[in-house]
Amino acid sequence: MADDTLLDDVGALLQEAADEVVVPLFRKLDAADVAEKAPGEIVTVADRRAEELISARLRELRPDSVVVGEEAVADDRDLLRHLDGGGDVWLVDPVDGTSNFAAGRRPFALMAALLSNGEQTAAWVLDPLAGLLATARAGDGTYLDGQPVRLPEGAPPPEELRGVAMTRFLPPAARERVSAGRSRIGELLPGQHCAGREYLDILTGRQQFALFWRTLPWDHAPGALLVRLAGGVARRFDGSEYHPADEGHGLLVAANEQVWTEVRDTLLGD
Repeated sequence: MADDTLLDDVGALLQEAADEVVVPLFRKLDAADVAEKAPGEIVTVADRRAEELISARLRELRPDSVVVGEEAVADDRDLLRHLDGGGDVWLVDPVDGTSNFAAGRRPFALMAALLSNGEQTAAWVLDPLAGLLATARAGDGTYLDGQPVRLPEGAPPPEELRGVAMTRFLPPAARERVSAGRSRIGELLPGQHCAGREYLDILTGRQQFALFWRTLPWDHAPGALLVRLAGGVARRFDGSEYHPADEGHGLLVAANEQVWTEVRDTLLGD
């Protein structure tokens, strides 16, 4: 894989996995095709087959690289040690939004990110049903279906903001603060159960922010880089920069610095 075709090559690979494995199984799963891999966490045959295809091809493209896939980590958590190591490391989420997919609902996405010597360098998020592919590469910026994306500067007042707050896993104190600030935000959405789609919606301008508690690396490394390289912000609640090797909790993603500050003060301020 030539470096100058990196975004196109991996984007095409995700599209291939969607076309050959994931989409053909959408609304076609039998009971035997869905299993619980952990309490409250399900996996489908589409997740496993897509991750196998994507992982094998990424290793072919860069033979010295390591692939850290969501389903592989479910079997071997020691793989996570590679995220702050040397060399090229791929993060793969073969079907983001598995609960939606298993229930025959949209959205769901296929996602990947590349870390080089511990630094996030490239990212891909594909919503195959919407036909939307976002790509990003350090030094090159973010693209939606091949067109460059730059998020707007400035911020409307809080009462005109629109975004999502995933409150299910928030600690009680944080959940209470979000609930108290809800009336001061123009539209606070419950979320689509697909992190990839939330990031795409920030890039397309459908919403200006997204607040999460759980930050599994395959869920957030791709989208965080996409938003950052388009001019946005992806930080922990305390203001520290997000990195996929950090096993902490809490992430606020926003279209720009001003939006991040407004949402942080409105929904998480003391």
